[in-house]
Amino acid sequence: MARPRHEAFDKTKTVAENRRARFDFAIDDKFEAGIVLQGTEVKALRFGEGTVAESYAEVKEDEIWLINANIPEFSHGNRNNHEPQRPRKLLLNRREINKMRAGVERKGMTVVPLSIYFNSQGRAKVELALAKGRKAPDKRSYKKDQDWKREQGRLLKKHG
Repeated sequence: MARPRHEAFDKTKTVAENRRARFDFAIDDKFEAGIVLQGTEVKALRFGEGTVAESYAEVKEDEIWLINANIPEFSHGNRNNHEPQRPRKLLLNRREINKMRAGVERKGMTVVPLSIYFNSQGRAKVELALAKGRKAPDKRSYKKDQDWKREQGRLLKKHG
């Protein structure tokens, strides 16, 4: 029996955010995934270091991997420090992995990480999105709609 998922994930401390992804991609589904980290990676994330701006997720066999995410070496680490841009395994249940695989293979979608954060239990999580890339005209219309919504809010606040 699957536990119910909330629309907004339980984010207590956001470490890294991919703000560009919301502009470049039309986001369809969102998923919360655990991430397999080494000890020095967790410490570096707790210090607020790390980026997911250039990264993506890839489905290999029956696993999902986070590729090209940068978690810099821990400053107080020793010779057993981690490699900054190594592929990291993501933890999802089988149904979610199959849904992502179907979206990538059949619909030509991309799995994009939106953010890395710590939840209320102190566990590092990755917010993933199954998204479709936007072309330049789509980006312009998205930006125009965004500006109009912002202007509407200003007008309502001023005259309302």
